[in-house]
Amino acid sequence: MKLFGTDGVRGKAGEFLDVITAVKLAKAAGLYFKKNSSRKSNKILLGKDTRRSGYMIENALVAGFTSVGYHVIQVGPMPTPAIAYLTESMRCDAGIMLSASHNPFEDNGVKFFNCSGDKLSSNAEQEIEDIYFNTDLLQENQCTGKNIGSAKRIDDVIGRYIVSIKSSFPKELSLEGTRIVLDCANGAAYKVGPTILEELGADVITVHNKPNGYNINENCGALHPTELGKLVQQYRADIGIALDGDADRLVVVDEKGDVVDGDKLLGALCLSLHKNNQLIGNACVATVMSNKALEDYLAKENIKLIRTDVGDKNVLEAMKTKNINFGGEQSGHIIFSDVAKTGDGLASALQVLALLIQSKQKASIALNPFTLYPQVLKNIKVSQKIPLDQIDGLENILKPIREKGLRDLIRYSGTENKLRVLIEGKNKKDVNSAITTLEDFFKKALA
Repeated sequence: MKLFGTDGVRGKAGEFLDVITAVKLAKAAGLYFKKNSSRKSNKILLGKDTRRSGYMIENALVAGFTSVGYHVIQVGPMPTPAIAYLTESMRCDAGIMLSASHNPFEDNGVKFFNCSGDKLSSNAEQEIEDIYFNTDLLQENQCTGKNIGSAKRIDDVIGRYIVSIKSSFPKELSLEGTRIVLDCANGAAYKVGPTILEELGADVITVHNKPNGYNINENCGALHPTELGKLVQQYRADIGIALDGDADRLVVVDEKGDVVDGDKLLGALCLSLHKNNQLIGNACVATVMSNKALEDYLAKENIKLIRTDVGDKNVLEAMKTKNINFGGEQSGHIIFSDVAKTGDGLASALQVLALLIQSKQKASIALNPFTLYPQVLKNIKVSQKIPLDQIDGLENILKPIREKGLRDLIRYSGTENKLRVLIEGKNKKDVNSAITTLEDFFKKALA
């Protein structure tokens, strides 16, 4: 697809995602939802994160949706999972989140949810894209007169989401006496994050909660947890919680200031659900990026690990297809489908905190259930994305690597001009040698 990537439409604001593109995209999506939404409320919910470009693109999206007759409800800065929840709660035909997630402020993106608060399938995205490029269809459906839609801003719906997330925390537990350092990444959860934790009784030290339009994800949040680790030690906190720009991702720092690996976090949470008889299907869904040590750890507990392609959307689809209620990515997208429609950093954080309280263990113990196999991931900047099967010499490079029993995963980023190369194996020396060989090869082949 030309517009949609692994998670909606994303690109540099003002270039790939400019006003004209946003208007056309909203018109196309509006026509799709009018035809396919089972709700028929004629309402669209629209939220955003804290990027400066959000003002520009938000207004363009409103123009597009109202031009095809939709009434738009604007709720301002709000976590992505909140939009998923509120779309269903407020009985809208669809929900739109304006965010580029963990990307720098220069980028922006548009994520779509159907009337049930679920992300759209690839087929649905393709249909919207087909409409987008059908100029005659867009023109034919331009509304006039009383058929043009309206827009209004509502600022108090954040309370609904807060109540929803708080209710996912076990009622018999309390965060009284728990000290937490919370990094909001200067993003969409800068208000709701500390509010939820404080109302549950925690002693919260909040950092990076002063967005200015340009500082979202800037050396902070889930992608940059080093400072959080130092603050956890400085304040002698029990745990550090880092969110990304739209708060659908969670990274945890233990009481020693060490970042908890995403696969270890998935394993600890999965086993906790299993012990509490809350793991449906006796299985967990993760992606091909997850360390095999996670798979082996869960197998010892007779829990099956089901792998999907990269992307929380793929994890969600597998969970629905196989009726499984837990899954996630090692990058921090963790999905408790009994609690949230999509990855939710705050909902996941509450489940981590509940685990610590119930286990009566420090985070460094409870969230460190197994040893990872050596794994290295390199992100290589590329000027062109040549299909991997068309790169001369790649198979010859990979053959001896695979003969050593190493696992390789090579793919292009769906949102950036980068090639992601992952090598994993039980021998660290072999892993490092293989990743160096591949990095040198791709830098020459894709220069």
